[in-house]
Amino acid sequence: MSWGGKVALTAAGLVLGVAAVVAVRTATFEAPAQADPASVRLAAARPVDVAKAADHLAQAVRFQTISHQDQAEDQPAEWDKLHAWLQTTYPEAHKVMTREVVADHTLVYTWTGSNPALPPIVLMAHQDVVPVTPGSEGQWKHAPFDGVIAEDAVWGRGAIDDKGSLVTLFEALEAVAVGGFRPLRTVIIVSGHDEEVRGVGARAAAALLKSRGVKAQFVLDEGMAVVADHPVTGKPAAIIGTAEKGYATMKVVAPATGGHSSAPPKDGGGVVTLARAVEAIHDHGFPMKFQGPGADMLKAIAPHASPVVKVFAANTWLFAPVLVAVTAKTPAGAAMLHTTIAPTMLKGSPKENVLPQDATAWINYRIAPGDTSATVMARAKSAVGGLPVELSWSKTPDEPSAVSSTSSEAWKVLAGLAGDESEAPVVPGLVTAGTDSRYMGGVASDVYRFQPLVLKVDETKIIHGTNEHLSLANVERMVRFYQRLVETAASR
Repeated sequence: MSWGGKVALTAAGLVLGVAAVVAVRTATFEAPAQADPASVRLAAARPVDVAKAADHLAQAVRFQTISHQDQAEDQPAEWDKLHAWLQTTYPEAHKVMTREVVADHTLVYTWTGSNPALPPIVLMAHQDVVPVTPGSEGQWKHAPFDGVIAEDAVWGRGAIDDKGSLVTLFEALEAVAVGGFRPLRTVIIVSGHDEEVRGVGARAAAALLKSRGVKAQFVLDEGMAVVADHPVTGKPAAIIGTAEKGYATMKVVAPATGGHSSAPPKDGGGVVTLARAVEAIHDHGFPMKFQGPGADMLKAIAPHASPVVKVFAANTWLFAPVLVAVTAKTPAGAAMLHTTIAPTMLKGSPKENVLPQDATAWINYRIAPGDTSATVMARAKSAVGGLPVELSWSKTPDEPSAVSSTSSEAWKVLAGLAGDESEAPVVPGLVTAGTDSRYMGGVASDVYRFQPLVLKVDETKIIHGTNEHLSLANVERMVRFYQRLVETAASR
């Protein structure tokens, strides 16, 4: 046989060997984190008075608990009114729970279980909302703080984020209290008042629980939902966030001598130096990797996708680059696979014909699990090299959370219930934004992020956007989910 023939034969053998490995791994592939509702004894659903729950949510929307970037613009009286309304609207829930207020307006409720040896569960929903974008008020179908019920939905700022969760959670608590339920396991409710800007309240609540030695079975907060048209399958999928990214903003300062713009320095001055530094940091980004919760989501949903997706998911050793390329086709997909870098704010001279004495930029990072603020800073310093700029954090960074279990008893309860309610596959995911639950790592090892509502991908833009609304069908789903969750988890 000629040398060329031997090479061809060897190559053919390698191809066949790789194909055999791919086939075997695909045939034996077991997707992680598969939920089996039948494996958990789930509490039965109680009847839901949807009209009443919707009316209560509409009332809650009318309290303008707006967290502004400038705290001086907040209206503390609105939080006071909301607190009084909660006590009046849900009297039976307040009878069975003790109520505490920390950091001025954050609420901590405790429904003591009959077995104090069991780790409690912690359920979270924040009270504050983001402002309405100035000038967009006329684009709303219904005024953002009128709390209108129309077109089979409750309209207004916070209807989804996060008064929808707060109200439906209390609807559930009221229902189970009226029904005579008594928990075996203690139930703790934490409702932060400033999640959208500072998270001071959630930090204070976490510190309170830690001081009491609370080690919860799990924490559940907002973060993910049931996606009606998952990009991979085009079908519903319930995504439970098992981790969230860290948050940090870097301040980049380019000192300069200043002066008159008619005689600029040869190097262009502080603005040019700053521009070069920001570009260098941005271009020296973090590589995308098919690992962590973002990758786990695709692996878990693979059995419900096309055969090609299953082949790729079962053989990441070979197809990881392809999976990364496909996932990264959208900014949201790319954000699941690496630490992101987003220059957001700039400051230079106060006048157009004056050279600034310093130019400043702010760069917002969302830090993926596996990275830290220290590795981010080191990478930025390496990127700017010898450029005369100063790098610092605008405030202490929030590190990425730990990754919660997808095999624990807590996961089995949450995923089992989410699957039973949604009749959709349940998969883990990475929350790329921030929630109050990021402060609860010392309270529980398993911190999950999930709202039991169904939204299409395109509908998620109304969160923090114009025409935010929660459908009556979702109101019913959420009340029922929280009711069943409390009665299931607190009875085990």
